[in-house]
Amino acid sequence: MIPRTGLPSHRAPRSPSPRGSSYRRLFDAPGARAFTLANLPARLTAGMFSVSAVIMIAGAYGSYALAGAVTATGLTATALVAPFTARLADRHGQGRVAVPATALAVLGSLALLLCVHLRAPAWTLFAAYAATATTPNLGGMARARWARLHRDDPAARHTANAFEQAVDELCFMLGPVAAAFLCAALFPEAGTLTGAALLLTGTLLFAAQRTTEPPATRPATRSPTPLRSPGMPAHLTVFLATGAVFGSLEVVTLAYAEGPAGGVVLALQAAGSCLAGLVYGRSRRGGGLTGCLVAMTALMCLPPLAVAATGSLPVLAAALLVAGAATAPTMVTGMTLVQKLTPSGQLNEGMTLAVTALLGGIAAGAAGGGRLVEHLGPATAYATPAGAAALALFLSLLSLRRPASRRAPRPPHPPGG
Repeated sequence: MIPRTGLPSHRAPRSPSPRGSSYRRLFDAPGARAFTLANLPARLTAGMFSVSAVIMIAGAYGSYALAGAVTATGLTATALVAPFTARLADRHGQGRVAVPATALAVLGSLALLLCVHLRAPAWTLFAAYAATATTPNLGGMARARWARLHRDDPAARHTANAFEQAVDELCFMLGPVAAAFLCAALFPEAGTLTGAALLLTGTLLFAAQRTTEPPATRPATRSPTPLRSPGMPAHLTVFLATGAVFGSLEVVTLAYAEGPAGGVVLALQAAGSCLAGLVYGRSRRGGGLTGCLVAMTALMCLPPLAVAATGSLPVLAAALLVAGAATAPTMVTGMTLVQKLTPSGQLNEGMTLAVTALLGGIAAGAAGGGRLVEHLGPATAYATPAGAAALALFLSLLSLRRPASRRAPRPPHPPGG
């Protein structure tokens, strides 16, 4: 049972101590355990919905092309809508926005399920799945709460971002497995139904944790969009290229492994990232983003080398496990920098802009990787993730040469903060 956190309040408790960065100390902050446990069920669905939709649509309509197009439409719609949902959360509060936004998204999922069950025309699938774009970015909202709780403790914020990245990796490991199992063991719509129930339940529990919720910004004190913060556009282009690493890696690996083994191999890559994120979070301070991207570029060369040298799937799996160790530190460092660049009253929007850039990169990487697989074969296409990582590194180095400040000016904390 999720413990109550007391009467609703917009005053966020401060971190108990600026010393150290252990996970135990991190969760000593009042309310930290409650909101973390509350949002886990909802975040698990991030890895469930797309897999469930593909299985459900392909089984009913006999077309993976249609299933892929529908899920791509949902991804694009989410990338467009998510920043506006986050802006509303900053302006009116996470709870007041997340609950109705989730309700709309759940209705979209149920509408998709009904359309598939009734074998409705294909265009209705696109319309229904696009309605799920209002799903709130609960991972970004959790990071905003950590940033508020530990605003005077950079080491704790670093640890919190590492923990959240590990949670993301865990959800993307378990979510697809759960979805595939439910759809196969019960009925094709079971994954979508379970995901909708988990999303709504988790969001309601998360929204109920009011003591750690960042205060809503007042219209009179609201700053322009974080996109105008110095350094933010350049940083988002780095996130875009980083997303292309993930999108291309997934498509190329699934094409090379062929069958259930592809999911297992990808899970190993996520496991390597999860473990690396937890270890990275215990370090006293994080490294620079450029250094992390150097490591990612180098380690992403391992999969194509493994394929070219041996052609062995177990060797490729080992290479991906090692390569995954660079992804979490890169994301942790990148998200920490986003928090620094974002004005204090707009953390939800800043975090969501980063996720939106990642989604755009994932979509582009998946499309590019798939095209190379079709024309050159999966073995050659494994150069795509390494190339995308090198592009992210180049963009990071380019942004360092610009004279713009790396840190956006922060407005005064609103009353009650």
